[in-house]
Amino acid sequence: MSGALSLLDTLLLAQRELTLVEKFAWLHEHEEPSPEARRYRELIPLSAPGPGQQYAFEVELDACTGCKACVTGCHSLNGLDDGEVWRTVGLLHGGSAQSPAQQTVTTACHHCLEPACMIGCPVKAYEKDPVSGIVKHLDDQCIGCQYCLFMCPYDAPKLNRKRGIVRKCDMCSDRLAVNEAPACVQACPNEAIRITVVDQAQVIEAAQASTFVPGAAAPGDTLPTTNYRTRKVLPRNLLPADFYVVNPEHSHPALVVMLVLTQLSVGAFCVDYLMRETFGGARTPGTSNALFALVLGLAAMGASVFHLGRPRYAYRAFLGLRTSWLSREIVGFSLFALLATGYASSLWLPTLARVRTGLELAVALTGLGAIACSVMVYAATRRECWRAPATGFKFVGSTFVLGLAAIVMTSALAGAPPRAWCAALAAVAGLKLAVELSGFRHLRARQHTALKRSAMLMAGDLYGATWWRFACGALGGVLLPALLWFSDSGDRVFLGGAGIAAFALSLCGELLERYLFFAAATAPKMPGGPG
Repeated sequence: MSGALSLLDTLLLAQRELTLVEKFAWLHEHEEPSPEARRYRELIPLSAPGPGQQYAFEVELDACTGCKACVTGCHSLNGLDDGEVWRTVGLLHGGSAQSPAQQTVTTACHHCLEPACMIGCPVKAYEKDPVSGIVKHLDDQCIGCQYCLFMCPYDAPKLNRKRGIVRKCDMCSDRLAVNEAPACVQACPNEAIRITVVDQAQVIEAAQASTFVPGAAAPGDTLPTTNYRTRKVLPRNLLPADFYVVNPEHSHPALVVMLVLTQLSVGAFCVDYLMRETFGGARTPGTSNALFALVLGLAAMGASVFHLGRPRYAYRAFLGLRTSWLSREIVGFSLFALLATGYASSLWLPTLARVRTGLELAVALTGLGAIACSVMVYAATRRECWRAPATGFKFVGSTFVLGLAAIVMTSALAGAPPRAWCAALAAVAGLKLAVELSGFRHLRARQHTALKRSAMLMAGDLYGATWWRFACGALGGVLLPALLWFSDSGDRVFLGGAGIAAFALSLCGELLERYLFFAAATAPKMPGGPG
């Protein structure tokens, strides 16, 4: 039929009749905002922060019922993936049987004055807005190294395994920019959450008084800005509902392999240098040991890439050199690998023979410097289980246990394991095991400290790994070296087999020790439990 309208003409005609849409648009532009919008506007500041100020969350604890509407609103309005949560609700309880008390606590990123996540990030994937003070995560810059998860004492950054990056709350900064309340503020039916402007000097004063949420990490390290208010007198024994729940942490297997193999490589070069200076070149398996150590060192650096959510961007890890110990560790081991390659090459190049000893010393010192950076990577998190003295003893101990084990193995395969180094291996490994065993004394502590939780995990859920760690360490690091020390056998098959077994068992023991280093180190966080 020639007079019939085409489909396009029909749709255009229908569009002209959408008067309700046009009316809504006109009202939105010219009329007063709805009562709900006015209410939301009252929960955000009327003006931007001034000098020495920044935006912050303010939570009225008396109004929080634990309904988790804020969690749902944050998830929905920010389009988070399944299982991804930027805001959580925890529970505090305490008091007495006659006067029990409980309090729900909603929490998200605290947009700290000195954000540990930003300081530790090796790729500068965090920035603190100079005007608003909001700590933002730059998703495109992130490589998924997860170091910010270690650094933040409040469990604010969350790993998105699907995307291979970390993401977190940014206080809905795009909404605040147009005078719209953040998702959690809009979602709360009791107006328990609002955005305020805080004076940074007052935040520092509050941190010095240690006034924050019971059970959370002390505020003095990062200076969190969230203000929790209540008119109630809370009991002194108020603790998170999950305070006595102890679960193993993620073991980070790629980091386990990287740390142990780098320390093995550095230890092999260090012990080889000491052995050369002590006994002279005739008593050292320098060429085979150097190649063995170099291969393991390069393998360790390759293994570390598997820890990244986006390994193709690993080259960015040098960007945070000014503030991040992780960047410094990467630079240190890169320089170590370069010098170790040069030293290994010098063993076949007569022209480099004159500088060979100096080059090996440089390799050893650079490796020890890189291990010192490894220690600080974990000490900087301020976790009680990863304090610098304890972590340094473990890392340096592993360096010399594995370095000595490598020398004993290569010497035994050559038919002449130096007895002095067998004795040294037994002494160092025995001392390291004794110090690790002393950690179980915290089981008798009255207070439920992080060190006690770690001991409980190793004696409970992680008992199997703990048992094998001490069994392998004792057999490979103490008993077999002692056997080689006292043995007068010249049988190369026996010597070689015992040397290989000592090295293999020592390596397995140190891998298990490093697994426990991660799995038994309970992380600080905000209150959790049923909410």
